[in-house]
Amino acid sequence: MPCFTLLLRLTLARVLLEIKKPKNSYIVPMNKSELLKELHEFLNPTRIQRFEEVLANRTRHFTVAVENIFQSHNASAVIRTCDCFGIQDLHVISNSNEYKPSKDVAMGAEKWVDLHSYYQKENNTQDCIDALRKQGYQIVATTPHSNDVMLPDFDVNQKSAFFFGTEISGLSDLVLEQADSYVRIPMYGFTESYNISVSAALVLHDVVTRLKKSEVNWMLSEDELQDKRIDWAVKSLKSGPQILKQLLSK
Repeated sequence: MPCFTLLLRLTLARVLLEIKKPKNSYIVPMNKSELLKELHEFLNPTRIQRFEEVLANRTRHFTVAVENIFQSHNASAVIRTCDCFGIQDLHVISNSNEYKPSKDVAMGAEKWVDLHSYYQKENNTQDCIDALRKQGYQIVATTPHSNDVMLPDFDVNQKSAFFFGTEISGLSDLVLEQADSYVRIPMYGFTESYNISVSAALVLHDVVTRLKKSEVNWMLSEDELQDKRIDWAVKSLKSGPQILKQLLSK
């Protein structure tokens, strides 16, 4: 986890603790709305408006998980794809290949998409699956399977985590065994698979487009929106963490 993100999460956690303090607390609490108002003093109105436009299309109804990607530029391209399609979270499983974002490929998207890394064990896939299930996601393997459905026929109503595998061997047996659903991307040539970043783009374009035409409540909650407003405001400022620390010390 980048140091900047860790510092930001620690300071935001402090905000929540301050809010819960009693009224007679030594430190006067600052709620999220007050904190955001202070941060907006450092941003121009155009930037703030752009945040709102992007947040209006952000979702956690769908999420993406990439497993043990060998080439970092491919995983970085997936981050960029997630940002473009409004996917707020990307889960990166590193079993034998450590993922390091390529800024030239991600084009800054790593600032706006929340990266969740699983790398502390020999096999981290199970931890990722368990974490996503606890959040209410069904596990969707993007691979040909005897029980698969073609991408245009996939049901977008259910909260889903789309798993993408390595460029060489695809998804692990663990994902294939525990998946709740399997989706196949149409192919009509001799080649049997797409590049992972292309696969992610094809899947997300299809499901996000249909999701937004559905009656599913796919948008972020107000509390989630407020958290991202603060997060993005801090990340947009050159001395964001220092400014946040100063505001919290008032």
